[in-house]
Amino acid sequence: MGLSSLNPLRSRDAKRPPKLPLYKQVPSSSTPSPTKERYSDPESSSYDESDDEDADSSDYESSSPPSSGSSRRTSGSSSYMLPKKKGQVATAAPSKRRLLPRRHLYRLPNKVIRYLCATMMLAIIAFIVTLVRASQLENQRMAEGKIEKKPTPPPWESFQFLTRYYGGIKTLVPFDENVPQYPRLEDEGPYNFTNAQQQQKSSDSQAEPTSPTARKVPPSRAFSDHPGSALPSSKDGIHECFLDAHNTIRIPPVRYYDGRPMGFPNSVMGSYELLSLPEDICFDRFGRYGPYGYGYSIQTGGLSVGEHGDIEGSEDVWKSVKKVDWRNINWAEAQRRCYKANADRYKPLEPHSAPPQGFYIGEGKEDPAKVKARDQAHVETAKATEPALTKSKEETQEQEQEQAPKPAGDMSRTAIVVRCWDEFKWREEDIMNLRAIIAELSLASGGRYDVHLLVQVRNDARNPVWADDETYLNHIKDTVPAEFQGMVTLWSETQMLAVYQGVLDLWTKGPNLPVHGSYRGLQMAMQHFASKHPEYDYFWQWEMDIRYTGHYYDLLTKMETWAKEQPRKGIWERNARFYMPHTHGTWEDFKQMARVQTEQGTLSPENLWDNVPGLPKKHQDTPAPSKKGEESIWGPKRPADENDWLSPESDPIPPTTYERDKYVWGVGEEADLITLNPIFNPEGTTWQLSEDITGYNESAGIGKPPRRAQIITASRMSRRLLMTMHRETAFKKHHAFPEMWPATVALHHGYKAVYAPHPVYVDREWPTEYMTRIMNGGKNGAAGGSRNAVFGDREHNLKGMTWFYNAGFSSNLYKRWLGLKVNNDGGELFETHADLSKEKDDRTVSTMRGGEGRMCLPPMLLHPVKEVELPVEEIRAGEEGRLKGGKNDEQGKDAEVISDPNA
Repeated sequence: MGLSSLNPLRSRDAKRPPKLPLYKQVPSSSTPSPTKERYSDPESSSYDESDDEDADSSDYESSSPPSSGSSRRTSGSSSYMLPKKKGQVATAAPSKRRLLPRRHLYRLPNKVIRYLCATMMLAIIAFIVTLVRASQLENQRMAEGKIEKKPTPPPWESFQFLTRYYGGIKTLVPFDENVPQYPRLEDEGPYNFTNAQQQQKSSDSQAEPTSPTARKVPPSRAFSDHPGSALPSSKDGIHECFLDAHNTIRIPPVRYYDGRPMGFPNSVMGSYELLSLPEDICFDRFGRYGPYGYGYSIQTGGLSVGEHGDIEGSEDVWKSVKKVDWRNINWAEAQRRCYKANADRYKPLEPHSAPPQGFYIGEGKEDPAKVKARDQAHVETAKATEPALTKSKEETQEQEQEQAPKPAGDMSRTAIVVRCWDEFKWREEDIMNLRAIIAELSLASGGRYDVHLLVQVRNDARNPVWADDETYLNHIKDTVPAEFQGMVTLWSETQMLAVYQGVLDLWTKGPNLPVHGSYRGLQMAMQHFASKHPEYDYFWQWEMDIRYTGHYYDLLTKMETWAKEQPRKGIWERNARFYMPHTHGTWEDFKQMARVQTEQGTLSPENLWDNVPGLPKKHQDTPAPSKKGEESIWGPKRPADENDWLSPESDPIPPTTYERDKYVWGVGEEADLITLNPIFNPEGTTWQLSEDITGYNESAGIGKPPRRAQIITASRMSRRLLMTMHRETAFKKHHAFPEMWPATVALHHGYKAVYAPHPVYVDREWPTEYMTRIMNGGKNGAAGGSRNAVFGDREHNLKGMTWFYNAGFSSNLYKRWLGLKVNNDGGELFETHADLSKEKDDRTVSTMRGGEGRMCLPPMLLHPVKEVELPVEEIRAGEEGRLKGGKNDEQGKDAEVISDPNA
């Protein structure tokens, strides 16, 4: 049996053909031939051996020519022996050659196989040589510093996330009784939410439900009634401002809750107590934004957002004052009416010969005579149109005002300039935040603040707004919601190029970001705006992605008051440091620490090895000290070349020497610059824009002029500072990066600059001592001045803060506060239902049980907060048409649309 028996194609039922009969050779009388004798047995044996093969391959037979050879000569075939007839000589039958089927792949010739093997061997050798050479070249480039190694994760990424930021209002406890999750003292163990609950339960005199879901939401209170509130009232000589011309539409007050959620962390930077900000209260989303359209539908005048999640107790917002219908509000006119009602309190308006393009509180029509004789008819007309209840309240206010002292009429006014651009996508959250800014700063202050929108035209080739007034106004209507259109002032890059010609562009960030653009020339727009609005003494530059969870008026006025009381002695040194109360102690301790560090110097990685024997000295003639102090800034610090000075005779001069001053000079003086981040020295840091200052003489080894900077342009600038910046750029061709230009001009001219240390929170459990060393790791304990400064390559340490230009924690915290899901955490179910399958200690954010109600945050500044998408109620097109007065019930009643805030 051969290999053919294993053929899978052979049928099992096929019968094997019978063996052919074997005929023996007839013996001959003659002597047998040895040849025949030799081939006879092999033939028969060959037949027998190939029997199975012949049977299996019977279907594949083919004829072959006769052969005289035996079966040994015809491999694979058999000779059939036929019976002989009488008289015939036996002859060999012609053999038939049988072809076996090919049951294997095609076999290449040996020559081809040898070539393939040789080629494969050569390819493997070449591959190994290439890898060895590539490794050598990479090691060489790495040794030369041409290849950067993959950076190791920074240490702060290994710190544990804080979880009690996301506690709800059902766990509110008094601030004095709260055990904060962070920062912890050295002798305190890790925070445990279960232990804190047990301690709180044992300290409560009244028995309360153990589960947070079973507790009731406490009542909220109006912020105007808070004892620490700075809001003015009729006792201060303020006439109440309304949204409409008939003085009938009031805005509901912002509401707060006493206490904080259990375990809520304390701020790690800045201080509530220092700025007199309320630390013992918190705000939920309804109490903060409910007065401005949050929590009710478009049909009733709201924004159709906030109607999800935990809403228990939200109706208290509209308990005393009904909901406002915001569909027909004109904020520009509301601000003008508010100013006119309180015009006696402020300085007279500067006359304008022609109305400017943009929002002007006096409409550009007043002259000095009319300004002195205030228009009282508006107030009398407003009183006549009020309902009876409003009249009775106004009469009470008038009686209080008669007893109050009359205002002097010399109060300064401030412009809140909110920067925006024409391609900005207006969302519902942006609208209610801007409503809060206008209502809480302009109307609540009685016209002390005016809110403007400074909108950049990004493509003025496609939108020629400077061609005529009609194009100017139409572009505003096309890009800004109707209620804010009267507040808009447009500007563009080409406009700034025309105003500030001749400024040398260093192209610090490449050709796509010129010096007159919105990135590197933003302050040019503010300078030009200030030159066109002489009615303001101060200008707050604000951004659309800044949020404040408290009351705006309370924040700004308290920061301005605190900055006014700061002495000038040591102020630049204090401005250059982060204030961390947990490490630095009181503000007085911090002041003395800054003075000692400046005068005596501190050890740092840059001077630690200066006096080690054997190492090269920085100066061969004199040994470099290991610690080197600095000279405190006292008065103007001007550029080296006198040709770069501008009106030095107008700069303030110190009344005495630095040593003789007893922290007196500057107390009671309004600050020319108030920043919300430290004002650091960019020289020597890794900040990429530290050299972006142009127009000064740098020849003969003079180098760059002295300069200062603050990250984030949000700040308050005086008119004196802005006009000096304007003249420096227009006449001296001086300019610097927007975050460096105001502080640098204040340094050169000796103006008063103050960093206001507002409270800042962190998302992880940083060791406080380590954080202090990182944040104030610059020269002599400051935040800047050396390569070890946090500003530059080390800015990643600030990503977990609530206030920095690229912080991620601020946006996540704000969205969670609004009831949204972030990274699959939070949301409606988290607020209303507790997941009992999770642990009780809240070790991580994703394992929190929830069910504590909506979040409640203390007053805090958040930046950046961008693109907050809130769920919006769907309404029918017919209903929307009735609200707008354009469609009836029958048209498109089955179609559904989502309300558009840009409409």
